Amino acid sequence: MAAWSVTPDGLAIAIRLTPRGGRDSLDEVEMLADGRQVLKARVRAAPTEGEANAALVALLAKEFGVSRSQVSLTAGASARLKRIIVQGDAAALEAQLQSRFCAI
Repeated sequence: MAAWSVTPDGLAIAIRLTPRGGRDSLDEVEMLADGRQVLKARVRAAPTEGEANAALVALLAKEFGVSRSQVSLTAGASARLKRIIVQGDAAALEAQLQSRFCAI
């Protein structure tokens, strides 16, 4: 299963988040033990009171050039593995990810 997929609203992304990661960044596509692929992300924020999730939303909004309201956390609010929906032109969003993480 790929780390991202096109949805009617935009792009759904499976993310493995590392809070207190020292910097805010999207790192690489990683294969989990069960065969799923995830996009590894890290944020400086601590995983308390939703700070790390908010930092992840801000990071993705900046990365894709969309507003924070177009990025929503749909699963995994209290887990490392998360599902994010980025609303917008799915083809353009996917092209951005493929150009940066061409391993897929």
